[in-house]
Amino acid sequence: MNFLAHSYLTFSDEQIVGQFLEDFIRNSDRFLFPEKIQQGITLHREIDTFTDSHPAISEAKKIFSPIVRLYSGAFVDVSFDYFLANALPEKALREHSQKVYAALRKNQEILPRNLILMLEKMQKEDWLFNYHEDWGIRFSIQNVLNKAKYLEKDLPVFDVFLNNKPELQKYFEVFFPDLLKHVAKINSEFQKFL
Repeated sequence: MNFLAHSYLTFSDEQIVGQFLEDFIRNSDRFLFPEKIQQGITLHREIDTFTDSHPAISEAKKIFSPIVRLYSGAFVDVSFDYFLANALPEKALREHSQKVYAALRKNQEILPRNLILMLEKMQKEDWLFNYHEDWGIRFSIQNVLNKAKYLEKDLPVFDVFLNNKPELQKYFEVFFPDLLKHVAKINSEFQKFL
């Protein structure tokens, strides 16, 4: 769900495509794509694994878990996209958003139909850029609620986000530099095989 962070932590357009594909394909299908797209898929998984095991994430999940239980990680991810969007200069955020949409459009012929349908909405409503706004994250939080099979759709998750924004930002500021280092290490491993 944290599309901004995953796309921001890439080193090529092909990796952007792989980062998005990961949420839309079966595990065995990853080998059907070119190597650099496979790197993006692998990078997505590495980011998720690192994130899930980080102490700051464990603490941030406690903010949401009283009302969303096992879905707390998804809402932390969405919250952290807000803080990342606000950490970037507005021009850089806009340029990054357009770069992501262009990379996905350029590779549209290999994208699953449900990803193409999501891309249509994402680009039209400029989700990535609008994550820097409270209403943009509210929209994203509602998307998670709508897709969550076992959650009521009117839970006040956005209120929890607003009421705990400073604390969540502190967790983001602890976590994100560690994630940047981890991703740089993975990319250096990828470079060895080029």
